[in-house]
Amino acid sequence: MTQTGGCLCGAVRYRLASEPFDAGWCHCRTCQLNSGSPAMAFASVPVGDWIVEQGAEAVRQVKSSSFGHREGCGRCGTPLLMKVDHQPETVDFSVATLDDSAAVVPSYHIFWASRVPWFTVSDDLPKHERFRPDTRGLDGTEPPGD
Repeated sequence: MTQTGGCLCGAVRYRLASEPFDAGWCHCRTCQLNSGSPAMAFASVPVGDWIVEQGAEAVRQVKSSSFGHREGCGRCGTPLLMKVDHQPETVDFSVATLDDSAAVVPSYHIFWASRVPWFTVSDDLPKHERFRPDTRGLDGTEPPGD
C-alpha cells in the first residue's frame, strides 16, 4: 500500500515509494524547536522514495545543524523531513505528517539526554543518550549533535 502525507495547509502533498523503516523518537533540542513539541517521531526511506506530488514550490530548506538540513512547508511551517550528511542514501521524515500516522510505530528513543523532564514516556523502548551505537554512517565517530 502506498503511504501518503502532507502539511497542515495542504500546499505540500507527498507519497512514499517504499515502506518506511528505522522509526524512532528524537528528543534532541533541534527536533524540539523544529516541531514545537518535546520529541519528534521520524522514520526513514531511501532518498528518492519521499516524493513530492504537489506543492514542490512551497517546500523550503534550511540548514538546521552542522550535519544536516530540514525541509518543510514554507506556507504553514509544517516540518516534513531531515537529511543528514552521514546517511546520504536516506531521508528521515516526520511520521505525524503521514495521512495514516498510526501505520509507522517508533521502536527506540534517541537523544534521551536532551529530553524535556516533564514529558513522561511510559514505553519500554530502548533509550539512547545520543545517537544509537549502531547508527548507519557514523563509523565509530559521531557528529556534534544537538
